[in-house]
Amino acid sequence: MNIIYKNREMEDDKLELTDKTVNYYLGPNLTLRHCTIIVRVPATQFLILPTRFIDCTIEVKQELKNHQDWVSASLKGCRFTGSLRGCDFGHWPHFAEGWEHGAIEDCDFSQARLDACRFHGCDTSTLRFPPWPCFTFLDPIGRSRELNSVEWPGLFGSVVVKNLHTDPPSTVALTYHAPSVAKRFETTAEELKAVLEKLDGIVY
Repeated sequence: MNIIYKNREMEDDKLELTDKTVNYYLGPNLTLRHCTIIVRVPATQFLILPTRFIDCTIEVKQELKNHQDWVSASLKGCRFTGSLRGCDFGHWPHFAEGWEHGAIEDCDFSQARLDACRFHGCDTSTLRFPPWPCFTFLDPIGRSRELNSVEWPGLFGSVVVKNLHTDPPSTVALTYHAPSVAKRFETTAEELKAVLEKLDGIVY
């Protein structure tokens, strides 16, 4: 079953995307203003076509993994909570249909947990990134040589930092969750933080 919100403007509404037997489509031509969106379905059932989110609260109630559909959304003044992993936000040229609508500004992720999430083609100074134990590389491609000159603990350097230059050219920030990184790359959050503290251009 599909539930589709499109071709309208909604204000001060609550959208509960929680039924795992349903595919939810937001857009095209949808504007959500001052709305609360509650997401408790996997990425495969949460599909975003060109949609504008303005001053919305987006509550992710189960980890949202590998969700690139945000790059078809224009997000302004929104607040995120919950856990997101492998998600992309912002203006990623030619990534997929609807990419030209992708944008993000003035959004607050300080109450969210982000891991391996990328931000594209935006002004990162308008965004609030999550604090430690999350950490964010600003301009990871431009600074990849500098970041590779540092000795990283475990496999993080050889697997992640070594390959920063292969991210899409539009990538302007990259956020990780230190405990999750530590588990995947045979290190500890404390060892990672000891290196991060020596570097510029890191938000944590």
